[in-house]
Amino acid sequence: MSTTTAALEPVFTFLSYSYASLESSFFKIPGSHVVARYVRSSHQNDPGRTVLEIMLFIFAVRTLLQSRTRADHSGKHFIKFEEKEIDDLVDEWTPEPLAVDLSPKEKADLVSVPVIVGATGPKPKLTTGKTVLNLASYNFTGLAGNETINQKAIEVLKKYGLGSCGPPGFYGTQDVHIQLEKDIADFLGTEASIIYSQAFSTISSVIPAFSKRGDVIVADRGVNFAIQKGLQVSRSNIRWYDHNDLHSLEQVLESVEKERRKKGLPLTRRFIVTEGIFDCDGVMSDLPKLVELKLKYKYRLVLDESISFGSVGRTGRGLTELYNVPASQVDMLIGSVATGLAATGGFCAGSDIVVNHQRINGTSFVYSAAMPGLMAVAASEGINILRNTPSILSTLQENVRSIRAILDKVDCIHIPSHAASATIHLQIRLPSPALLAPNMIPPSPALSSSGRHSNPLSVIPRDPPQYDYDLEERLLQDIVEEALTQGVMLTRAKTLRGQELADVRPSIRIAVTSALSRKDCEKAAGVVKAAFVKIVGKRR
Repeated sequence: MSTTTAALEPVFTFLSYSYASLESSFFKIPGSHVVARYVRSSHQNDPGRTVLEIMLFIFAVRTLLQSRTRADHSGKHFIKFEEKEIDDLVDEWTPEPLAVDLSPKEKADLVSVPVIVGATGPKPKLTTGKTVLNLASYNFTGLAGNETINQKAIEVLKKYGLGSCGPPGFYGTQDVHIQLEKDIADFLGTEASIIYSQAFSTISSVIPAFSKRGDVIVADRGVNFAIQKGLQVSRSNIRWYDHNDLHSLEQVLESVEKERRKKGLPLTRRFIVTEGIFDCDGVMSDLPKLVELKLKYKYRLVLDESISFGSVGRTGRGLTELYNVPASQVDMLIGSVATGLAATGGFCAGSDIVVNHQRINGTSFVYSAAMPGLMAVAASEGINILRNTPSILSTLQENVRSIRAILDKVDCIHIPSHAASATIHLQIRLPSPALLAPNMIPPSPALSSSGRHSNPLSVIPRDPPQYDYDLEERLLQDIVEEALTQGVMLTRAKTLRGQELADVRPSIRIAVTSALSRKDCEKAAGVVKAAFVKIVGKRR
């Protein structure tokens, strides 16, 4: 026994020395004492856990050392084909198309789009050689083609070049961008503003910059596609109220608060999201009532004025000017520089905190190149023109009234748009009960005949209007083509059917402009009236 012990003594001495050296080296590593205390206490409390951790460590080391790209050279898992079999399989294979072929209707729609030669404006020239009255383009205040703006843009183009070559947060910001943001904030009466290079991505970036998972958004069922995308990206809890029905809005606000108290949920960020003038039908929101409700129930108001900015109010400031509501009462005021000022991009105006937060959290602002400098200067000059020439908006409203005076009296036309809206939507009114216009549906969509309200969790109202979508689309396109032959350019209100949360009723969208005379507007309205009577009259 003593002989065996004496023989193993050098081994024990070596192991003891190795352990002491390893321990000494380990404790020289920063933080090693913390790890040692953790392992010692863990082993004392649960020895089985130590064994499990050792096994996991060994498995992790083995996995890292094992080659993941090792090929099976034996070939036992492969099927060997003859050359003829390979050729037959290749011949039989049919690749799937990248996109579905266009339907005959879609092809016809593409062919029917008129092409303008030269600059757009109130009276553009088409490739057919015909000069037409333009009621299709967003040029409310006639800034498109303004000579003063053109000269300013040319000067900036020579000095700054065309593109910004970078996002605003890196190296794309130029002094003209900063000046435009100051001009917008001063024009609207807010603390600050931020500009985006694309109008569509403005609201769809603003919403998720503030509203996150778990927050609550109460939105109008008629909001545009850009807002819908912003709501989806935010992953917030969405509640819907009936289109432009503020009684329905208040009911939803009350139900959200009752649900929170009943479930004992924490108080989260809460937003009301709507439009000033709705892109889908030209209906106008009651801004004073919206502000009253947001203060009563402690919500933040996100107002998209992409259509109303530059088209309503004494100088085109939008609903805040029209209703004499301080812009500070709207937490996030979004507008379109492209639509309202005939330039490009969009903006969000609000407090300094709201604006500065977007500079690091607004995805479209952070990742998109800044708008060209010449467009920023064109927008700033457009603001100066609106500020100093209020007669432009007076002329615009006179043209709106002259067109409405003719079209409001046509039996086969239903106009849901507000009387002051520069976008006038024309829907077909057919006598068939199955194709009733919305104003002929039993009123109060928020409350059905059964006495139940619409479900706030669903974007579809309880009693949606009934109409034949395809039929109305065909009739409206025939009206557009008939009007074009008579020298008036119109367009159907285009939507992405199947991608939008709910179908929007087909309509022709008239974009009124102050650049046309009253006589031109009356002439155009007469052509539209005759086209409706001719096309829809065949169905009666």
